[in-house]
Order: sequence, then structure tokens, then C-alpha cells
Amino acid sequence: MIRAFIVAASPLARAGLENILAARKIKVEGSDATVEALAGKLSDAAPDVVLVDSSGEVFEALLDSLVSSGIAADFRVVILADAVSSDALAEALRAGIHAVLPGDISPDQLAAALHAAASGLIVQVPEYAIAGLPKPSAATRALEELAEPLTPREREVLQMLAGGLGNKEIAARMNISEHTVKFHVGSILGKLGAGSRTEAVSIGIRRGLVLL
Repeated sequence: MIRAFIVAASPLARAGLENILAARKIKVEGSDATVEALAGKLSDAAPDVVLVDSSGEVFEALLDSLVSSGIAADFRVVILADAVSSDALAEALRAGIHAVLPGDISPDQLAAALHAAASGLIVQVPEYAIAGLPKPSAATRALEELAEPLTPREREVLQMLAGGLGNKEIAARMNISEHTVKFHVGSILGKLGAGSRTEAVSIGIRRGLVLL
């Protein structure tokens, strides 16, 4: 079980995040309203990861506070934020932040990201990662336009494949038949040009289709 400390200005947000994490067996060591109020508390709590909700705050100002306080250097920090620019995202990663996630991320994805960050990994979601990439050339755009994208259901199946689930488990979670799961897997392999489920997951990670 990993340990987390929550920073969120809203008491409701703190309570909501505490409930989400507790339900996913992540121990909440404490919470507070602001970065400035944390002096000494994190050392005593010794969390594996610090979850910061930036709702209602200027992202750049919050990042400056995390850096100047030393929290970004001493602890693994995950920030929940909306509408983050590519420049701000890059600055956060350079400052040592382990993840910047959209505020509407699903509870299961949030838990997965916290576990990854606690292990020392950098986590990026597709919509933010893509925003920070250089714009593709005309030739690249042409290739992308020719490629058939995965459907939302296929992306969901791919994410479960990345989690190590078998066809039977995927069928149970999605409330569909194993035959339908096999059809989705076959379609995923074809669209990604993969020869196996493992290769499909690897390609999906490189393309930003799978959240680590």
C-alpha cells in the first residue's frame, strides 16, 4: 500500500480525493489547503506521493510554490490541473513533477498514476503529452490521416490488455462476450500493425494510447 498526502484548497475536493484513494487502498497520511501550509508536515507524514489539486489556482504560481518550497525536489508530486499549456507542462516536468493530470481523470486512472509516480515513473496522459510534442510535418500528417484510429471501445480494451487482463476478464468487466473481445483484439492488432498483444500494448504506449 502506498501513502499519499493531499493538497487542495477546497475541503470538498480534499474529502472527495480522500474517499477515492481510500477506496483504492491508497493510505492518505494527511491533507492541507495550500502548499505554504505544509511546512514540516510532509517530513512527518513521509508520503510516497503528494497529490496536488490546482483547481481555482494559477498553475504557474502553484508550480513556483512547489519548487521554491523544495517539495518538488524532495517528494514525488502529482498535480491535477485543467487546460495546461505545453510550455507549462514542460516546465513542470523540468521542475521534477512526476505527473500533470486532467482534473476529470477517472479514479482508477488516478490511482494507477499515483502508483507509477510513487515508483519513480513520469506519467503523462495522451491529451497533455500530445500538446507538448512538435507539430507533425505534412508527410506525417498525411500518414496519420491514412491510419484508421482505434474506437473508444478498442482503446478501452487496449488499456485492459496493458493491465495484463485476459479475454475472459475483459469480457466480464465490459459485460460483453469473449467472442466480441477477440474481435476487438484482432481489430486492434490490425490497426496498430502488431503481431501480438504484447506488441500492441508496446505500440499503444509509444503512441500515447495507453495510460501508464
